[in-house]
Amino acid sequence: MRFTFLGTGTSAGVPMIGCSCDVCTSDDPRDRRLRTSACLRFTDAIGSPRTILLDAGPDLRMQAIREGLDRCDAIVFTHNHVDHVFGLDEVRRFNDVQQSAVEIHADDHTMESLERIYAHIFRKERNVNPSFVATLLPFRVSPEVIERGLPVRLHGVDFTPIPLLHGRLPVLGWRIDPDERLLTPGAREVFPLAYCTDVSAIPPASWSRFRGIRTLVLDALRHRAHPTHLTIGQAVGIAAEIGADRTFFVHMSHDLAHRVTQDSLPDGCFLAHDGLTLG
Repeated sequence: MRFTFLGTGTSAGVPMIGCSCDVCTSDDPRDRRLRTSACLRFTDAIGSPRTILLDAGPDLRMQAIREGLDRCDAIVFTHNHVDHVFGLDEVRRFNDVQQSAVEIHADDHTMESLERIYAHIFRKERNVNPSFVATLLPFRVSPEVIERGLPVRLHGVDFTPIPLLHGRLPVLGWRIDPDERLLTPGAREVFPLAYCTDVSAIPPASWSRFRGIRTLVLDALRHRAHPTHLTIGQAVGIAAEIGADRTFFVHMSHDLAHRVTQDSLPDGCFLAHDGLTLG
C-alpha cells in the first residue's frame, strides 16, 4: 500500500514559463513541480494489483511514465479545474494496456464539466471518425453521499468525501481508509490519510471527518494571501488543529523554495515533492 505524490505544483507548474526566479532556476529537483495529483497503489484481497488516481491533471502522461504506472483502476476527482482534469484523455493508454474500463468518481459539478470537455469520450458515437478514446465508467458522488460522509469503496479501500471550499467553489477532499488486511507495517503509519488540495477554508461540518487520520495532505500555495488557496501559515495552523501525525503540503507556487521553506516549518510538517512515496 503506497501513496505517491505525482505532482505538487500549482496550476502553472514550477518552473513557470518565462520565469527566471531563484526557484524556477533551482537545481534542487524538489523545486520542480508538476501539477498536483497523487496515486494509491496496492494489492487487493485476491492478489490483484490496483492503482487509483486522485485527479488527472495535464501532466499525467509524464507522471505515469516517471512512476512506472501501467494500470489505472479508478480516478477520484476533487474538482473540475484544468490542472486537475486535463489529463483524462491519457487514460486511453491504461485501457489498452489492461484491457478494461476505468471508473471515474466525481461530484455532479465536476462530472458535468468532464462530459462537456470530453464530449469525444462521453459521446463517441458522434465522432466523425472512429477514434482511440478512453473507455470510462462514470459514477456520480451524489449530494447525499457527500453530506452524510458515506464512503466510496474501491477494491477494499474507502474513499470518504470531505466538503471543502476553494474560494466560492465547493470542492472535495478525500479521506482514505484501507481495509486492515491490505495494510503493510509501513502503511499502518500512513493511513488513514486525508487528501485536501485546492483549499481556502474547511466548513464547520467537515472537521469531524479528519478525526483519527495519521497523514494530512493539504494545500499551501505561498506566503502571501490568496482568495482561493491557503497560505503556508494558514495551512500550518490548520495542520495543528487537525493534529495528524504528519502533514504534507502540496499545490505550491514558485514563491516557496523547498529547502528554505522546509527549514522554517514546525515538527511534523513537510513540503511534499514530486515522486515522494509514503508507505
